[in-house]
Amino acid sequence: MPDVAISAPNEAAADAGEQIALAGGNAIDSAIATTLVTMVNEVGIVSLSSGGFITVQPPDGSAPHTVDGWMDMPGRDRALGGGTWDIYTDYGGGVTVTIGAGSVACHGSVAAFGEAHQRWGSVPWRELVAPAIEVARGGFQLGTASRFYLDYVHDDIFGWDDQSHAAVHHDDGTISTGLVNLPDLVGALELIAEEGPSALHTGDLARLISDDVIDRGGILGPADLAAYRPIVRPSLMSTVGEWQLGTNPPPSVGGVCVAAMLRLLEDHPSADVDHLVRVQRAVLGHRLDTLDHSEDLERDAAAFLELIDRDHLAVLESGSTAHVSATDSDGGACAITVSSGYSSGMIAKGTGIWLNNCLGEQELNAKGLHGLAPGTRLLSNMAPTVGHHPDGSSIAIGSPGADRITTAIVQVLAGFINGGLGLQDAVNHPRVHVHRAGRPDEDVKIETTPSMYYGGVGVTLRKPDGRLVAAADPRRDGAVRLVHGRDGV
Repeated sequence: MPDVAISAPNEAAADAGEQIALAGGNAIDSAIATTLVTMVNEVGIVSLSSGGFITVQPPDGSAPHTVDGWMDMPGRDRALGGGTWDIYTDYGGGVTVTIGAGSVACHGSVAAFGEAHQRWGSVPWRELVAPAIEVARGGFQLGTASRFYLDYVHDDIFGWDDQSHAAVHHDDGTISTGLVNLPDLVGALELIAEEGPSALHTGDLARLISDDVIDRGGILGPADLAAYRPIVRPSLMSTVGEWQLGTNPPPSVGGVCVAAMLRLLEDHPSADVDHLVRVQRAVLGHRLDTLDHSEDLERDAAAFLELIDRDHLAVLESGSTAHVSATDSDGGACAITVSSGYSSGMIAKGTGIWLNNCLGEQELNAKGLHGLAPGTRLLSNMAPTVGHHPDGSSIAIGSPGADRITTAIVQVLAGFINGGLGLQDAVNHPRVHVHRAGRPDEDVKIETTPSMYYGGVGVTLRKPDGRLVAAADPRRDGAVRLVHGRDGV
């Protein structure tokens, strides 16, 4: 029974990780259980209809791997187009998003959890789902992140579907301050506990989801759900100081940006804001100009990283998510980032599950709505990252925050590894973000007071002597647990 450190988006989620650790679970088990609870109570941020990535550092120090459970383009047996409309929101600095049934992509995060659990987990699957069932059964209040987001979109996105509107509103149309209750979600989770992740891809639960999407003009059909498979890849590696860091590889673009920025920031103090802005402008601008439109992202990402390694100067002159981190005393580390986009606004009838709108996240669909071939993975900003140090230390880190994900992670790692800051101090440190890098309306945003706009980093660390540290971001309702597996908390 290893000791486990957990960094979670909220207290109930952290309680779930603690419960699993006390039952003998390792970092991977605890992270999965924690994330499943966020899929219940982080309304508007993430749901079971989500995609995500899990990066795992095995305790033996071997190379990390990333399980890709990100969104697939649906439409294998349906005509593309229809079932959507656009809304504009000031959330995240101002963005136009596409919602409705036609914006629903093929989910994959829970399937990825199943793959990771089979490879590295130790506690029975049913036990991992149990805390989420209890949170759904008892009802829950909206947290700070949910309320902040809903303040912008509660009517435009969450108001058009009757079930969705009733779940998060009082009768007078204001955002709910009481318990959110979704009885159908309890039944959906019980099916997932009993049947495993396949319940979301085949069988009655999958049928309820696809039937409702199709009935409302969408394109997510049963063939799309049944064909979905998580993919396990070697993580994208970078060396920072003596740390070997593994992050999300292509076809995600987020991990490439993290690796690039870390390499460009090496040997620079974290307080060098001018250099940090140059790095963000170069990397995020290259993403906008090249990576987002690449026909071969693995090739173009490798070429970009090779150029950085060869000549830093040449490079410098030229979007809603939830994250959980966990490490254990055996040296294992697990970073999970998941997202449902901005939400399609609809709850699939009979399931209690808010469906994603990842086809409608315009920054992730450079080729336009329904512009990819069915079965193709969408782009992603996500960059769950783990690391191993020769002295036996291990780390897990990640963040929500759309295009601020990469800049938040990099600044915390730079502060911790290069800047000599303690883990919590590195998380707390003010951040910088180059918004719309490379565009005419580019804006350098410098944080003067803590704001969830700049992400919500969660990070856990195993020290060389086996002691554990966890840090959560004060910009969101973060919560941490340090669990002694043999002796209690």
